[in-house]
Amino acid sequence: MTPSTALGAASVEIVIPVHNEAQTLAASVSRLHGFLGREFPHRAQITIADNASRDETLAIAEALAGSLAGVDVLHLDAKGRGRALRAAWARSEAEVLAYMDVDLSTELCYLEPLVTPLLCGECEIAIGSRLAPGSRVQRGIKREFISRCYNEVLHLALGSAVSDAQCGFKAGRREAIQGLLGEVADEGWFFDTELLWCAGRQGMRIREVPVAWVDDPDSRVDILATALEDLRGVARLRASRGAPRRDVSASHLASLPVRVAR
Repeated sequence: MTPSTALGAASVEIVIPVHNEAQTLAASVSRLHGFLGREFPHRAQITIADNASRDETLAIAEALAGSLAGVDVLHLDAKGRGRALRAAWARSEAEVLAYMDVDLSTELCYLEPLVTPLLCGECEIAIGSRLAPGSRVQRGIKREFISRCYNEVLHLALGSAVSDAQCGFKAGRREAIQGLLGEVADEGWFFDTELLWCAGRQGMRIREVPVAWVDDPDSRVDILATALEDLRGVARLRASRGAPRRDVSASHLASLPVRVAR
């Protein structure tokens, strides 16, 4: 499916990668669409990137695109979150490319602090962080432990300077993101971690935004399997690209103070 005519005029394109999300997709997209219309100051486009769903996800996505202005659908026959993001971002004409998880675990009020520094040219990449000072997180001990251990592995093995590589709330300037796509090999969960690492190696400025994040109790993500997949990705980067060195983006890394009206 080709992008809607509104896409070229959008300042921000928000991609929601989905696989078998029929139960939550309509409510999440409707909530995001309403927020963008009421509270977000920039022209935005939502792209639902369906990767090989076997339930009614694609039909629901197409119905949403038909009823909500500024919602588009991209369908891929092969599974993979990274594959979906790559396909959506490669074709985009928006100034800033973003993505968020379909469960909307990160509070939407943090979307503006995420993308504004990018639109102002203050950085090339911006990421939500659940581990940066000022973040507020509600999640179980198991997920908290695995997340902290994984990010420590990234620091030690690859010299990563970011505090939270896994948060599903990221954005970047189009020219930066599209320039990195050819450097990233992973098509799954490790995709955005690898993209961040490649961005750091190129000296891109990365801004961390502390966020409020609530764990989705109905999440079907297999945490241990995903962690193992990510560790294989870390091993691949270390083996194929040499010994770790301090991420060259470290000197540019800064947390963005966030004040949100309550």
